Order: sequence, then C-alpha cells, then structure tokens
Amino acid sequence: MTRLALIAATSALALGATALHAEPLKIGIIESLSGAQTSTGRLYANAVAYGVAQINDAGGFNGEPVEVIEYDNAGGAPDAATKFRQAVADGVDIIFQGASSAIAGQLTEDVRKHNLRNPGKEVMFINLGGEAMELTGDKCQFYHFRFTTTAPMRVNALVSAMKEAGDLGTKVYSINQNYSWGQDMQSAVETAAAGGDFEIVDEVLHDVNKIQDFAPFVARLKSAAPDTVFTGNWSNDLLLLLMKAAGDAGLDVTFATAYLDQPGNIANAGETALGHYIANNYDNAATDGEFAEAYKASTGHYPTFVEGHTAFAVGALHQALDTLDFGGDAIDVTKIALALEDTTYETPVGPISVRKEDHQTIRPVVVSKVVKNAKYPADDTDMGFETVGVVPGETAIYPVQDSCKMVRPGE
Repeated sequence: MTRLALIAATSALALGATALHAEPLKIGIIESLSGAQTSTGRLYANAVAYGVAQINDAGGFNGEPVEVIEYDNAGGAPDAATKFRQAVADGVDIIFQGASSAIAGQLTEDVRKHNLRNPGKEVMFINLGGEAMELTGDKCQFYHFRFTTTAPMRVNALVSAMKEAGDLGTKVYSINQNYSWGQDMQSAVETAAAGGDFEIVDEVLHDVNKIQDFAPFVARLKSAAPDTVFTGNWSNDLLLLLMKAAGDAGLDVTFATAYLDQPGNIANAGETALGHYIANNYDNAATDGEFAEAYKASTGHYPTFVEGHTAFAVGALHQALDTLDFGGDAIDVTKIALALEDTTYETPVGPISVRKEDHQTIRPVVVSKVVKNAKYPADDTDMGFETVGVVPGETAIYPVQDSCKMVRPGE
C-alpha cells in the first residue's frame, strides 16, 4: 500500500470511528434516593427511566442511546449542589429533579451560574416537582423548565371543580406548612376567594412535620366552622394533624388537598379520606387507560403519585429532540431548550405547552375525589380516586409574575 493510500485508509477508519461514536445525550437524575424522601425520589427516577427507554426504543438521539446517570442528593440542598458538580464533570447535559422546592432552588441557581461561566457548555434543568413560585418568579431563568403545577394552578382548579360540584361552600379555612410551598398555597387561596365566592374564616401556617399536639388545631378549626379546608400539607401534617384529627373530632368539613395521592396516604387515612378532594397533574381514572396499562407493562405497576407527569415531561423532551439533528456532533443544549419551548405535548389528560416568558408549563389539572370501589385502587385498599373534572391549562394558569426577568440566549 502506498503512503498516500495508507493515509487515506487511516483517515477513513478515523471517520468511521467518529461516526460510530457520536456524542450521546446524557441525562442526570439528581434526586432524593436516600433519607425521608426516598420513596418519592425513587418514583421520579423510575418515571424518568421509563421515558428515556421510550426514546431509546425509538432509536435514541444523535446516533446513540440516551444515557441516564442517577445521583443521590440525600434529600438536602448541599448534597444536591455537590452532585450537580459531579454531573457536570460527567458531561451531563440535562438535569431532572422533583422532590423538594428547596433542592430545585439550589439546582436552578447552580445551573444559572454554571451556564454564565461556561458559554457553549450549557446544562438544562427540567424541574418535575419544585412548585415554589419563586422558581418562575425572581429565580426564573432560560435553562429552567417547570413541568409540574404550582399552588395557584391547584387552587384555581379545586375552586372551579368543587364549586361546579356544589361541594365548595362559602366558608374556607386555610392551613399550610410554614415554608415557601405552604405560603404559596395560602396566598393562592386568598387570591381565589373573590372568584370562588367564599370567605376565608381563618388561616394557619405551622411548623413542618414537628407538631405533636393536634388538639389546638382541631379546636381552632372547629371554632371557625368552615365548609372546606384548603391545604398543601403532606405526610403526617396532612393525615394526622388534619384529616384524622378532624375525623376523630366529628367535624363535617371537606378537604381540598394537593398530596392526598402520596403512596400510603389513603391506607393510613382509611375511610376518613372518603369524599375529600385533590388537584394534581394526572389521574389514571381521568384517561382511557392506555398509558396506565403501558406503564404497568413496563414497570409492573400503574403510574402513581408523580410518575405520570414525570413520564410526560420526558415525552415532551422526546418530541423536542425529534425536531433536531446534530449529526453526531456535540450536543447543543441551547437548541434543545429552544425546541422544548416550541413543543406542545399531548398527554392522556390534555396538552402541555411551555410559556416562553417564564418556562412554566401550561397544563391541565385533574381534580379528583376519594371514593370506594375505585377503578384504580390505592394502597391495596378498595378506595381510590374518581375524576370530578379536568380543568384546562388555560383556565388553571395565572399571569407571568412581574419578578420574572428572563434573559434569553444572545441577550
């Protein structure tokens, strides 16, 4: 072989090797995979893995399977910051996280600072569960996308559906945990009062999962004599502080909640949960069951709690990726973000789109009520959720916050 032919053959081999090893898209799940939020963190991680499997079954992206790397933040913002730095070192392009607004706040700031310091090597954050308003308010930034509801969206949907069903009443009690999420819920109830034709008879903000003596709260609730109790509480603060205590005291009130579908809640509450409401991103009973059956076939169980809307977030990303072709070259996260902005993803409960001004998704909100003999029983009981209504995204959404000053690429 001549020297020229040898060079040509070597170059061809090199080009072939490059073509065979295109740059893969890397997804990092920085989630609570140990500690108190493990069960929720694992649901987020499982649903992301399910969605990525759909992408890879369809051929992957950029000539390679999409890679997924899990990072355990142990339920804390400092650990999340450390794991973000590790993810960047590992070449991760897109971060997913859901359990905890505090962690979402840490990650969106880490992403913002990284992107400012490393133009051309941006990282994107898809927020699956951090609902604090500040994340699309004064902390809003181009590379953060919120693929879940917020307090106003849940409250607006509950008010609309419960009023139509005749279950809202005219007197509302608001009780929430005293941190960003609970404060947002209280503010949302206040804002909804005029349109909902109800009076707020009392408001309470309390320590998170620290209350041992529930008697003062029960007495205060009884004295206010509301028709409906709005709460964003979760875990023991929902079941013990509120629902069970109210039930044991014989109070005739309807609860309007956000986290009643958290695994174990129906079983722990028992028949105390019957007749109470929840607003959420997804409910199997609100659909024809096709997605629920596909998810069960893949994972061994029906989608529960946060799994449905998490899978839809990855589905929206899949749809955005289908509009792009990097030819095996470097991943351009900015182009992925721009494509995601233009994506409208059809879920089993309705379309999800991204509002470009703040990257809050405009999405339907499902309002359900706990009933017996549900089509999809919860927690191995005979109880579950019956759909009361699906509130369209355009009805549930609220105006862009004045505090959001998003800087777009090139500005």
